[in-house]
Amino acid sequence: MKKVKLLALGLLISVSYNCKDFKKGYEDGKKAAEEEAAAAAEEMKEEVMAETIKFKMEAKSDSNVTGDVTFTQENGKVTMLATLTGLTPGEHAIHIHDKADCSSADGKSTGGHWNPTSTPHGKWGAEEGYHKGDIGNFTADSDGNATVPFSTDEWCIGCEDDTKNILGKGVIVHQGVDDFTSQPSGAAGARVSCTGIIQ
Repeated sequence: MKKVKLLALGLLISVSYNCKDFKKGYEDGKKAAEEEAAAAAEEMKEEVMAETIKFKMEAKSDSNVTGDVTFTQENGKVTMLATLTGLTPGEHAIHIHDKADCSSADGKSTGGHWNPTSTPHGKWGAEEGYHKGDIGNFTADSDGNATVPFSTDEWCIGCEDDTKNILGKGVIVHQGVDDFTSQPSGAAGARVSCTGIIQ
């Protein structure tokens, strides 16, 4: 009888230790899984916060102006980088227009400047007002090449705010210079290159 009791007690102690080991293993595994899930969530958050879309510029109005334009959204800001070739040396204007439609030979299928807040045309940041598409002027070098950087927190890529969302709009490079005063477009001349901002 004593042997049976001792055997039962031994089994009980063994089961107790095994349960403790199992519990510890379970808790360790759970902690590791939670840490892994948190790291994956943080990685996804960073991926969502940084988004890049890139487009080819198409020559218009019998020009040879082509290139690429990239938009990157990160930490609440959108940065545009346009790289252009085939321009005449000197100053030109670049704007975001109302439609992502480059089907016409003169680029006018993109409509007017993107102006969701119904303000006057002007230089970006002007107190008198400016369009959300009023990027401004840039200079092409003697070989007709240019790089145009622009960054703002007044744009977004695919957000629900129609006064900020650039998707569905077009990028237009003009032959001339934006005078920042002529309404509604700055008298910037022919549209020599075009792309639609689409996803």
